[in-house]
Amino acid sequence: MPIDPLETFGKAAKYFLIGLTILYAVDWSVFEARRARGTAMGSVPVEQYLQTPLKGNKAEYDYMGTTDQSCSRTLFPQYASSQWNAPCWWLARHKAQWQ
Repeated sequence: MPIDPLETFGKAAKYFLIGLTILYAVDWSVFEARRARGTAMGSVPVEQYLQTPLKGNKAEYDYMGTTDQSCSRTLFPQYASSQWNAPCWWLARHKAQWQ
């Protein structure tokens, strides 16, 4: 009996999505437990820049300064304090923000 590659790919994708869903559920549960103790959120210093369009398809880039941005200590972004918070590990690697 030959193996159908499309069927194999479908099964692999299904199990990958199930595993990803379980991982997110565990991450969210740990986040909620930490939030109850008050240790779920952190902050990372972020450099902010403002891009201003000029005539002739040119742009001016202005440094706005450094500010602390709140982040969640999780693997995935989480919703807390009425906003989506990026994970601290991701925000620490992407410190420049453009507006």
